[in-house]
Amino acid sequence: MSSRLKEFREFREKMNRRILDAQNLNINRFFTLDGAAYKEGACDELTKEFAGLSASMVLRCDDCIAYHVIRCKECGATNEQLMEIFNVGLIVGGSIVIPHLRRAVALLDELNSEAKSE
Repeated sequence: MSSRLKEFREFREKMNRRILDAQNLNINRFFTLDGAAYKEGACDELTKEFAGLSASMVLRCDDCIAYHVIRCKECGATNEQLMEIFNVGLIVGGSIVIPHLRRAVALLDELNSEAKSE
């Protein structure tokens, strides 16, 4: 696992624990709601992750984009599917999304490289 990817995962997990341990009722409820939104229901998890990824690209949140790219791969997304979702985000968000698209593709390359070395 690349150091950048490892740092992202470790920081996210550490800070989520820290935030939840503060036991703020409304924050904890939001985190629970966020997690529940991506669980399988009428739509499968991958479809929901695709929606989250596209929305994150439009909103230009690199941490969210990274999280959803990772989750999409964990849910079995192919590179071709991800490129189509990147395209949806780009079309909806416009050219300002391009720097985030670059970082998303770089992360995808890291994930693919990591998978090959396992």
